[in-house]
Amino acid sequence: MRNQIKKMMKKENGFTLVELLAVLAILAIIVAIAVPAIGNIMDTAKKSAESSEEQLVIDAARLYDVEKDIPEGGVLISDLIKDGYLEGLSDDSKIKKDQKVEVLKDATTGEINYDIK
Repeated sequence: MRNQIKKMMKKENGFTLVELLAVLAILAIIVAIAVPAIGNIMDTAKKSAESSEEQLVIDAARLYDVEKDIPEGGVLISDLIKDGYLEGLSDDSKIKKDQKVEVLKDATTGEINYDIK
């Protein structure tokens, strides 16, 4: 019995080269699938963040319009920040502080829209 255990312990089997290559091929396939998916997720998140920031600026302009009435030429985003309607913009934002938010009022329907210019 003792001899059989010694023989089993001495008989060390490792992985063959074919097995190692198969594992590497599977891992390469998984990485090839995952990397583009992660890239798409990041692009989608960036677009969503830009859209959310634009909506935040428009909401700040609505508040400003309710309290102070936006003048004919619009209001600067820097004024919205200065007056406390907006905390600030992210560093990589496409929206800049020197842009204006203009009020577009439809004379026939009375609908009010805000546009960042």
